[in-house]
Amino acid sequence: MSACCRRLTAATPAASHHIPRLISSSINYLHVNHRKEQGIVLRSRRWVIEAAAVGPRGVEEEQKKRGPPRCCSCDGDAFVLMERNVDRRVEVMVAAAATVVLGVGNRVLYKLALVPLKQYPFFLAQLATFGYVIVYFSILYLRYQSGKVTDEMLSLPKTPLIAVGLLEALAAASGMAAGAILSGAAIPILSQSFLVWQLVLSYIFLGRRYKFNQLLGCFLVAAGVIITVASGSGTGSLMETGIFWSVLMIISFLLQAADTVLKETIFLDSAQRLKGGTVDLFVVNSYGSAYQALFICILLPFLSNLWGIPFSQLPSYLKDGAACFLNVGTMSNKCDGAPLLPLLFIIVNMGFNVSLLHLLKISSAVVSCLASTFTVPISVYLFTLPLPYLGVASSLPPGFVVGTIILVVGVFIYTWRRPSLNSSSNTSLVS
Repeated sequence: MSACCRRLTAATPAASHHIPRLISSSINYLHVNHRKEQGIVLRSRRWVIEAAAVGPRGVEEEQKKRGPPRCCSCDGDAFVLMERNVDRRVEVMVAAAATVVLGVGNRVLYKLALVPLKQYPFFLAQLATFGYVIVYFSILYLRYQSGKVTDEMLSLPKTPLIAVGLLEALAAASGMAAGAILSGAAIPILSQSFLVWQLVLSYIFLGRRYKFNQLLGCFLVAAGVIITVASGSGTGSLMETGIFWSVLMIISFLLQAADTVLKETIFLDSAQRLKGGTVDLFVVNSYGSAYQALFICILLPFLSNLWGIPFSQLPSYLKDGAACFLNVGTMSNKCDGAPLLPLLFIIVNMGFNVSLLHLLKISSAVVSCLASTFTVPISVYLFTLPLPYLGVASSLPPGFVVGTIILVVGVFIYTWRRPSLNSSSNTSLVS
């Protein structure tokens, strides 16, 4: 039957005298089997008659209705996927650049904010911790009213967010304890363990598998920061303070790495619970900051003693710190630069936290860590410039150029990958 249809379709005008005989023979054949397969007979008879009416023009119309061949359709889908991967890569690069800029501003403005509040750094830390809860929940409320935050997002399990707050509080407590003893040059060196913890925890809990160029790139980034910072400090500074405080600082960065990996897990889990959607950034930021503030309140007696402030004198200390921050009363002559510099730091620090979390959401914890690490040599260079309120600028470390070159090479090696025709493969920036 199908052979008959193909013959009639391809018939030329010269062979048109065969059509009546073919149709009549087909109809006779179908009439014999009418009782057994009546439904099939009617459909088949219509196919035969239609096939007789199809000429070269009909073939073209049929091909137009069928559309392009399947191979062309597959190529189109691959092209769309490739465009999406390119757009995603550009989005990650733009977010990483914004994170670096805000991270540099965060480091520089923190140094400037401590000029008027040099006697009240603990007040500045608590102002940021508890102030962010108010600001984040205010933004969350506005986004909920506008429909960007849904009830499904707010109904997600809060246990991971409680763990986020606990990890951030413990990281702050251990970091403050070790930072009060260690030298300023030792902290950036030990902070490179944060990248190592990111790789290890991502491997264990997220099942990430990193290529050789990515591992080599991370190693070069950490080595570049160590060379940049350590070249300007005396040797043996880590051993002079004792191994205990160095280990405690490394544990602090372990807790921070666990915090970022847990946040990445929250985003991945929310995508499944929301059926392809994703939880809003300010849901994670708001509840995470709220639980962090709760655990900070529990640890407040311990933290105040770390800063040399007896817990009984903490209310008067916070009162004087607030007066210095507002630059009023008896503190007006001792807190030059307040409240402008502390406010600038708080605003930029908030933007940096949001940008870092956004980068974590669209890429990975390791990529956000690399972007944060990239801010170290840029900040070191900016501190050599004549910035206001800082007095005499510091000198550039001898190994700054070499360390920065190694760091930049490490970033390029991490992001490099072989050109591939398979557009569905993940890029180095995203994975």
